[in-house]
Amino acid sequence: MSTLENRLTELEIRLSFLDEALHGLLATDAERAMRLDRLERIVTELRLELAGVRTALAPDVRSEPPPPHY
Repeated sequence: MSTLENRLTELEIRLSFLDEALHGLLATDAERAMRLDRLERIVTELRLELAGVRTALAPDVRSEPPPPHY
């Protein structure tokens, strides 16, 4: 009976370590998901800002007069 109890105790210890490791991985995954969301928002904001800068720097080609050779 002692051997069975030792095996059960060993399994419980291993399960405890696995549970702790899983908790740590889930916490890390949640943190990375939040970072990814934040980076996606920043990229979206930068794209909008870049589009605004391009619009401000480059005049609308349709409003320019045609070249003299036309």
